[in-house]
Order: sequence, then C-alpha cells, then structure tokens
Amino acid sequence: MKFRKKVLPLQSVMKKIFLIVFSVLCLAAVAVGIEQYYRMFVCNITANDGDTHLLYVYPDASLDSVIDVIAQTHDIASPWNLRFHCRLMKFTAPKVGCYMLNQKEGDVALIRRLRGGEQTPVEVTFNRIRTRSQLAKRLSEQLLMDSAEVAQRLESNEYMSQFGLKRETAVCLFIPDTYQLYWTISPDALFQRMEKEYKHFWTDERDRKAKKIGLTRDGVATIASIAEEETNKDFEYPIIAGLYLNRLNKGMPLQACPTIKFAWQDFSLRRILNRHLEIDSPYNTYKNAGLPPGPIRIPRASTMDAVLNYTPSDYLFMCASADFNGTHHFSSTYAEHARYAKEYQAELNRRNIK
Repeated sequence: MKFRKKVLPLQSVMKKIFLIVFSVLCLAAVAVGIEQYYRMFVCNITANDGDTHLLYVYPDASLDSVIDVIAQTHDIASPWNLRFHCRLMKFTAPKVGCYMLNQKEGDVALIRRLRGGEQTPVEVTFNRIRTRSQLAKRLSEQLLMDSAEVAQRLESNEYMSQFGLKRETAVCLFIPDTYQLYWTISPDALFQRMEKEYKHFWTDERDRKAKKIGLTRDGVATIASIAEEETNKDFEYPIIAGLYLNRLNKGMPLQACPTIKFAWQDFSLRRILNRHLEIDSPYNTYKNAGLPPGPIRIPRASTMDAVLNYTPSDYLFMCASADFNGTHHFSSTYAEHARYAKEYQAELNRRNIK
C-alpha cells in the first residue's frame, strides 16, 4: 500500500510565513520600544567616573556643542537616540545655564531641564580678597558675568550709595561664606543678594556693640581687615582689636604696617622700611590719624565678631615674634615694645629679609 505525501495548499503556506514574519516584526517592535523607553526614561547617558558633573551651557551654544561637552564626562550609549529624542520633543537650543548631570540620565529628563532652564546653583566663595578688582575677578571666574560690570558697580559711589556704602567701603557688602547662586545671576541681582546677607549679619545686637565701642559697621570691618593682615592666629584678633581701639581712643595713629602694603598695592613686602612710610595715601596710618577710608581686605564674619567682642587691655604696641611662629608680643609701654622690635629686626637681618 502506497502513502502519498500530504501537500499543504499554497494559501496555508503563505499564512504560516505571514505569521512568522509578523511575529518577528512584533518582537522587533517590542525590542525597539523597550530600548526607546530605556533610553528615554531610564538611561542613555552614564558618567565615566560614576559621579555627578556640572554642565555649563554658554550663550550661543548649539545642541551639537552641548552633546560634545556631555561626551567629555559621560558615555552616551546611543547618540542617535539622543538626537532623535531631541527632534521628537522639538528641542533645538538649550537655555544658558549650569545644569546637573547625574550619574545616569534618561534623555527626556535631561532635555526637559535644558529646555526649561532648570539650573543647579553653583557654590560661590570669595575668601582672601584684598581689592575691589580682585573681588570682581573672583566673582567672574565663578559666575557668568563680566568682571568689568562688577568692578564698575564697586567703583561707583552713586551705585554703592543705595547700600549705604561708597567705593572705599564697597567690599563691606560681601561677607565671606559659601553661597548657593545661579550661574547666570545678573550683577544687580548679585549685589541685592549680598545686601540681604549683609543685613542678616548686622543684627541689632551687633549694631549696639559697634556703637558702644564707637565704631560704624565700616569701622568694624576695617579693624577686622587689618587684624587679618597682621596674623592668621584667630585667638589674637580680639587682642589686636583692643589694641587699635586703645590707639583710636587716645588719638594715636594706628601705625599698622598692613595698611602701608595696601597703600603701595604691594602685598609681597616682607619688611616695611622708612621709605615705605613716606607714601602719600589716605591708607598710610603712620601719617594719618584715625581709620583708613575702608577695609584693606574683605574680613570674615568671625573676625568682625572678634572686634565687636574685643579683649580689653592697656596694650598700645605689638611686634611680631622673633620666633616667626605667626604670633605677636603685645606691650603697654614703648620701652618694652622697643626691646621686642630690636629682637625682631635682628632676626630679619639674620634671615637676610630685605
């Protein structure tokens, strides 16, 4: 008995082929959909070092240039997908600003931040600043602003008058700390923020203390600035403040060497000689009685508090220790001071410090 091989009709074969192709296409579509979802909402960008980074978008930056910057710190798994999602979300130009790049980023979240200008504040500090030009430069290094615009405001008596200050005391508005600011903050908004911090520091209690010792806010900052230039030993600040207050109360010139360096604008001077004392400057406290026109650096809040809470004494003189350990000898008589000064001058000569 012979068996015949069963032959499927053509229609049935085509149907099977269609089902197979359809299944493959469905699987492919699902795979593409999963990948798109993953790249859009989970992760398409991964930090090379596993850490967060700040992305700075400058004016006139293009989308391509921003992607290039991102690629410097992050691995973009699918640049094509990133660009495709930008087109899908009709995103063509990021807003100027500073943005946080997380360890892992989905395209949608990043695009929304860049499109909406959802910036991350940057930390701004300005410690160890002596001059207005230094302050303007330091701020422009940390914020998207022209140092000339900041300097112009600091140098303007008319502008600073709105804060109760003038060009010589303009730096008093800036109390050293770490501030959270938007990178794109305008110069005017920056000064307004500093005014807020300034008013926060100058409480009624601090104003009462300043008035009690016969100083204005600017005067407190000025003595604090001189103290900080005299030493980096915090425990000496209230002693130095008391000494200078004694001199002021007796009508004696301050004779503070740091003010001479400021007058010459030469902060590298290690030895003040008689020729340095001849400079014609309102900051020459050897020639001029009273306080100089303003601070010779931006003092810290803690140092201003040291002035307000000075240590009472009868000291009128101070001399750096011949041990060169950063401390000072304080004296109430010139004879005692002269002895310490002779020891210090001898040590300067021994070390060949000119």
